[in-house]
Amino acid sequence: MQTTIEIFDYWNRIRGAADAPLKSQVEPSAVPHLLQSLFILETRDAGNIGFRLAGTRICDLFGRDLRGERFSSLWGNGQHADIERTAMGVMDHAMPALFNATGYSTIGHQASFEIIMMPLRSPHGACDRLLGAIAPTAAASWLEVVPLEFLALDRSRLLPGKFGTAAPTELRPINEIVAGKSAGFGQVMRRMVSQLLSVEAH
Repeated sequence: MQTTIEIFDYWNRIRGAADAPLKSQVEPSAVPHLLQSLFILETRDAGNIGFRLAGTRICDLFGRDLRGERFSSLWGNGQHADIERTAMGVMDHAMPALFNATGYSTIGHQASFEIIMMPLRSPHGACDRLLGAIAPTAAASWLEVVPLEFLALDRSRLLPGKFGTAAPTELRPINEIVAGKSAGFGQVMRRMVSQLLSVEAH
């Protein structure tokens, strides 16, 4: 999707040699045509992840203003905890990720979406926010007219250095990505990175 490719390229450009850019480096004026599809998530005192900002197109998709709402509230009931842990893992390990999801409307329509999440750093160095985008993979006349009720994850992957130029590396379903304490999110993500680099080397 052009939207996710463009915002990833922008994020990749401003981070330079760092694993994630400072949140102060994000300039909305640099990507004005993408703003309606962008969001920023932040960690909160309650230990969850919520919307700090959500573009008008995203709010229109769900039929409400998402500012201040928990990110996990957009997803089906069985995926709330896994989605939140995965978003936290993207920040903790500074590893951008791309998700393919199906959105279901309040009256049974379905549409496919790409969702990208990229970590942002605070001045003290910790990644505590995410820059992201939600974009439908194909036009549908009912989108933004009939609200989405929830999203359901189809697949997820880590992003190579140049998104769109290398074959995607499939990851396991999200409930396996954030599997148990014995494996740990960090170990799983590092193993996926190794697999990705191996694919690119060939």
